[in-house]
Formats: sequence, C-alpha cells, structure tokens
Amino acid sequence: MKKSLLALAVLGAFAGAAHAQSAVTIYGIVDTGVVYQSKAAVAGGGTGSKFSLNSGVIQGSRLGFKGTEDLGGGLSALFNLEVGFSNDTGGLQGSDAATGSNLFRRKSVVGLAGGFGTVLLGRQTDFADTISSYTSVQDFGGWTGNVGHNLDRLEGTRTNNSVSYTTNNIAGFTGNLIYGFGETAGKTSAGQSFGAGLKYDNGPLGLGANYYQSKANGTAAASDVSLIPATSATASVNTQAANIGNTAYKGWNLVASYQFGPARVYGNWSRVKQDLNSQANLTAAGVGSLGAVNNRLLGFANKADIFELGTAYSLSPSLKLLAAVDHTRATFDGVSGKGKLTQYNLGTDYWLSKRTDLYAFLAYTKATDMVNTGVADSVGTDGNQAAVAVGIRHKF
Repeated sequence: MKKSLLALAVLGAFAGAAHAQSAVTIYGIVDTGVVYQSKAAVAGGGTGSKFSLNSGVIQGSRLGFKGTEDLGGGLSALFNLEVGFSNDTGGLQGSDAATGSNLFRRKSVVGLAGGFGTVLLGRQTDFADTISSYTSVQDFGGWTGNVGHNLDRLEGTRTNNSVSYTTNNIAGFTGNLIYGFGETAGKTSAGQSFGAGLKYDNGPLGLGANYYQSKANGTAAASDVSLIPATSATASVNTQAANIGNTAYKGWNLVASYQFGPARVYGNWSRVKQDLNSQANLTAAGVGSLGAVNNRLLGFANKADIFELGTAYSLSPSLKLLAAVDHTRATFDGVSGKGKLTQYNLGTDYWLSKRTDLYAFLAYTKATDMVNTGVADSVGTDGNQAAVAVGIRHKF
C-alpha cells in the first residue's frame, strides 16, 4: 500500500512538471543604414545635403525576451519584454517625456492564452501593428513613416496601462479589442484610450480594419511641431496643454493585400482626426506613444487622409523589388485649401540568409501648401527632397 502511494506521488510530481513546462526565447533585430538626404533643414534657416548613419531604417533595432508556460488544459501563461536601442550610438531608443529612457518601452506584457483567445496586460501596441503586414510597413518599414504611417499609426500605437483581447483565428477572421486606463482619479476619460481591429486571411488575400482613439490627460507637452502649413511663419509653435478628457486623436485604417504569384500588390486608406488641433493635445493623450514621431505629425491639421499603393515582386526567393506611393491630404485650422504630401519609393531587398538581408531604397518627396517632413529630417518649407538609403539588417 505504501509503495502504491509512493508511486502515485512520483507520477503526480512528474505530471506537475510536465504541466509546468516553459520556454524562454531571446530575440532581436539590428538594423543600420547609410542615409543621404537632399535639402534637409539647416539650423538657422535654409537647407543642405546630409549624410548620416541611421539605426532602424526598416525596423527599429531591439532586444526582446518572450516566454510561455504550459499550465495544462490548453491554457498557457506568456510574457514579452522588448527594449529598443539605437545601434549607431548604443543608446536606448526614445527620449520623449512620455517614456523617457524606460527600459522596456517597446513592449512589456504578461497574459494568458487558450481556446478563448489571448489576454495581455501592460504596455503594448494596438491591432494596427498586426495588419501593417499588408502595407508598405512590411517591406519599407520606417522609410515611408514620415509621409504616412507615423500619422495614421499603421505600425501600431504603444499604449500604457492597457489590457487587450485577441480572438483565435476563426475561419480566417481574427479580432482584437484594446483599452488603456487613464489612471486619473476622479475623471475616467482623462488619458483613456481604446481601439478595435479585425483582419481576414484567405490564401493570397489579406484584409484588415482598425480604429483607435485616445483622450487628453491635460499634461503640458513639447512645443516643436514641424508638419504645419507652409504659409506659417514658424515651424516651432508654442502650444497649450490639452483639455482633460477631450478627444485628442481618432484614426481609422482600411488595408488590403493580394499575392499574384511572385507579386504582392497592396493598397490602404487611413483617416486621422485631431479634434483638439494641437501637438500638445496629441502628446498629452496619455498613451506614451508619440515619442520619436512628435515632430512628424500634422500639428495643426484637423483632418488628414492618407492613401497608399504598392507592390513587392520576388525575382527569386532571395531578391525582392519594391515600389510604393504614399499620398497625404490634410486640412488645417485657419488655412484655406488642403495641403498635399506625396512620396515615391523604389527599393530592393536581398536576403543573404534567413536572418540577414541587404537593402537599398530611393525616395522622392514633394509637398504642396504644407511643410515637407522629409524622409528622416524635415525639409522645412522647401517643396521637395530626394533620399537614398543603403543598409543591413540582422535578426536573431
């Protein structure tokens, strides 16, 4: 009898160990390129050519840790911590007021996954980050950011103090909800944010939709605004603190992608409404997401529409040819007519292995009745800019 009890106890211990199986993965990306820009803004006025070594031309350089633990019964615990860095200087990525030098500013989540889907808590991106794989973000990454997805946030909005729920794939459909707590006593709406997204995968066809909204928390913010009407006398405008609880940002994204043999063709449309019409109100949304793109948003625009068409053609499993056109139309407070910003992009991406690729990009950006943000540096009031990047990316 005692031997039987001992055997049962040993079997129970092994069963418990099996249920508690876990795995932790260390991963990362190091992406650096040499970038040339014509007509970059010069301090004190005017423009000039600029050469630079830029980290994160396609994807932000990062170091991450993720893990899962099998809890049994189809339930798993999971976590993901991700720190961003600039490998051209070795410093931590981001120095904005919302995130400072926070170590895991890119992502910091813990949650559960099972037959019901996945629930995550912490700092995380909304569903736009998922459907961005159907857009130029997949191939050009940050190269098309200033003229498009830094404003429509197609790479996702990093949301502090948030909880998200993502369904499992059901007949090709996956849905997502996210809610960010404002954490302001006495006023629930202050700093609050929320969003909803949906995608559909069916063979070569990919479709996606997303909505995201954030509320102001009333915190004063930086006053540097670069993407404003060209008729303005200055590109740095002092703004006032946001009105607590008022809507600071609304964004809608509709994306589509289709694989025609070796060619992927994609198109998308986004609409952005900045109800409070000031950069301070965006930065004070309380989501800690604007960071490095503060100077790239339509600081005084009350509405903007962003359109994109592009393709990626595989000449071989290792070599891709890339092309995309991004176009933004914006209306501004106190300025008649619409500002226009268009960027034409060509590129090639060659994979030396499954983890290492070489890339070369060319862009021409033109602005009408608004300041040209440039590919990486503002052009000021000049109407056009050419830019070239040649770089290497390694994933581990």
